[in-house]
Amino acid sequence: MRKVAVFTGTRAEYGLLYWVIKGLELSPEAELQLYVGGMHLSPEFGKTIDQIEADNFQVCEKLEFLLSSDTPVGIAKSMGLALIGAADALERTKPDLLVVLGDRFESMAICQAAMVAQIPIAHIHGGETTEGLIDEAVRHSITKMSHLHFTATEEYKQRVIQLGEQPSNVYNVGAPGIDNIKALDLLSREELSTSLGFDVVNSPYMVVTYHPVTLSSDGAVDDLEALLMALRQYPNHKFIITFPNADTHGRALIPLLEKFAQEMSGRVSLVQSLGQLRYLSALKHCDLVVGNSSSGLIEVPTFRVPTINIGNRQKGRIAGDTVINCGGDQESIKAALDCALSESFKAKCLKSSNPYGDGGSSEMILDTILNADLTDLVFKSFYDIK
Repeated sequence: MRKVAVFTGTRAEYGLLYWVIKGLELSPEAELQLYVGGMHLSPEFGKTIDQIEADNFQVCEKLEFLLSSDTPVGIAKSMGLALIGAADALERTKPDLLVVLGDRFESMAICQAAMVAQIPIAHIHGGETTEGLIDEAVRHSITKMSHLHFTATEEYKQRVIQLGEQPSNVYNVGAPGIDNIKALDLLSREELSTSLGFDVVNSPYMVVTYHPVTLSSDGAVDDLEALLMALRQYPNHKFIITFPNADTHGRALIPLLEKFAQEMSGRVSLVQSLGQLRYLSALKHCDLVVGNSSSGLIEVPTFRVPTINIGNRQKGRIAGDTVINCGGDQESIKAALDCALSESFKAKCLKSSNPYGDGGSSEMILDTILNADLTDLVFKSFYDIK
């Protein structure tokens, strides 16, 4: 059997990888080796390894490396610990292939260890651009260490090839996050309210996710303050808000969110981690999504729900007709909120399509990683575009 290691370090990443992990677990042709680390093991971020184990997945390796620090020095030290831990894990389990997703610093450290150990790497969601983040450099670095590439659009596929990767090893499969929307039995509004302990049965609400902008000197804290001021001007709405990621400056945002939730008592549900089922169910029933998460551009359009994308965090990423991009000042955010809540924009969303596909990505990824010829895959040659 082909031994396939899959690494996950965050709640969102796990949700996107779920059906690939499930497919490997069920396949008679594969031995799944699930590596779990980073935010999953941290109580501060919801200890989401509990959800992975509740899904009945056997965790092969627990990688403890996330320091309780979001300074550049702290993040760099966490990367160093991740590299050391991954080197040991790879030596113990000796996988035939490593699967990673996205652009997190943890994933880059895992890939560095695999590269040195001459273990082929399959990378999902390469070729994308996010000009406000260090993720931009991380993502392309992972691409250059990887051997099989699964992109979410044709434009992203061409960018991976532009980086010198062999076209025969680059597959445009769409976004795997859409598979969850198609496959999961999402909660009704009543079930969501019961699960959250927060009544949204008869109240319109917004889903808010704001992460730090890692190339900004302070993580764009001012933009979050402007967003929260703007949200105060919508007294008829409630708000479901999730914690930011463990990125540089991420912990500086949490006190602002906690203060907002306290001041708006009864109108805010502030959650460390919703989990995939509750998160997607919340998207299904909300009026709109606000913040700077990639989910607003990639998964939310499938629900034909408006997204307000604030600032530079996702700058350069493909966005469909349901997305309104705006600046980080209060006036720009307020104008975007008014536009998104208008009947004309809602009608436009109902006629839109998702540029990241209609699902089926995980099945295509699974088929390739189980059947690709891994012989000599680590001996890469640079593909020059003539």
